[in-house]
Amino acid sequence: MTLLVFYLLLAIGVSFFCSVSEAVLLSIRPSYISVLEQKKKPSAKILRNLYESLDRPLAAILTANTIAHTVGAAGVGAQAAVVFGNEYLGVVSAVLTFLILVFSEIIPKTLGATYWQTLAPFFGVLINWMAIILFPFVWLSERLTKLLSPSNVSAYTYSRAEMQAMVEIGAKEGLLDMHESQIAANLMKLQTLSVRNIMTPRSVIFSVPANKTVHEFFAEHSEKPFSRIPIYKKNSDDIQGYVLKMDLLLAQARDEFDKKLSEFQRDFIIVPHTTSASGVYNTLMREKSHIALVIDEYATTQGLVTLEDVFETLIGLEITDELDKVEDMQTLAHKRLEERMGPPKTPVTEDKE
Repeated sequence: MTLLVFYLLLAIGVSFFCSVSEAVLLSIRPSYISVLEQKKKPSAKILRNLYESLDRPLAAILTANTIAHTVGAAGVGAQAAVVFGNEYLGVVSAVLTFLILVFSEIIPKTLGATYWQTLAPFFGVLINWMAIILFPFVWLSERLTKLLSPSNVSAYTYSRAEMQAMVEIGAKEGLLDMHESQIAANLMKLQTLSVRNIMTPRSVIFSVPANKTVHEFFAEHSEKPFSRIPIYKKNSDDIQGYVLKMDLLLAQARDEFDKKLSEFQRDFIIVPHTTSASGVYNTLMREKSHIALVIDEYATTQGLVTLEDVFETLIGLEITDELDKVEDMQTLAHKRLEERMGPPKTPVTEDKE
């Protein structure tokens, strides 16, 4: 009877440990390991090694679990025949199956998946030692795995849709507040959002002739709040560059009233209208510029885009200060278009007698 209990506890105990270890190992996230590394936790290095070579600890866990089940079942069966007789082997097998299912699978895996953050540092060390002890089996498993699966495929990658779903779940569960979740969701959209959706349209761009003098500019447009003013030669569609209002203010302070705006011209960064919002951001940061000119396939000006436009898209708010009289230039463009087109026409109906 003693051996029967021993084999039973051996099978259930080892299998319990293996099931908890497997659940904990498969629940570990890269972000959790990164947090442990930032806190200089000793277990961080072990967990990182286990995570980056997941097939090794899994092979060790499954090997130990299989050995426990095989030895335990054989031992319980042999001792049950001695203690109860062969006629009760079916009953013993049914009871053993039930006990293994409940105490070696359901309960331990539920515990491991639920409390993995608490258990991970401790079980990480144990799993690492298990992989060392069962090295021959682990080595053989690695060889077989490499034959069956390509080495350049990662099992732990997240798609853009999955990341967006994680943000939504985080907001629903209260891990992220509304503003944080909105920024995270908008960040995911920058790659697919076109620059045409965030730029200032050509129809509402404030621009001035390049041959105007500093005196003429301030006499006519001193109240304009813009810090970068596009300049053109022939007409407003022929934008050549831009001037910094700060340069003009400095020229005014030096009494250089007769200098033309073209003498202060700076060149635009040019981006195609097919560029994504994230592409615009990368270009502006790389070129150390705040503003870019958007053109179409015929090199025709479509609008202007700034870093402010990208940030407004990211945070989901219009960035304004006390000098801004128009909150949204795209809204202004649509309003002016409606004014030019006139009110929508309604069909004329004849009165019926």
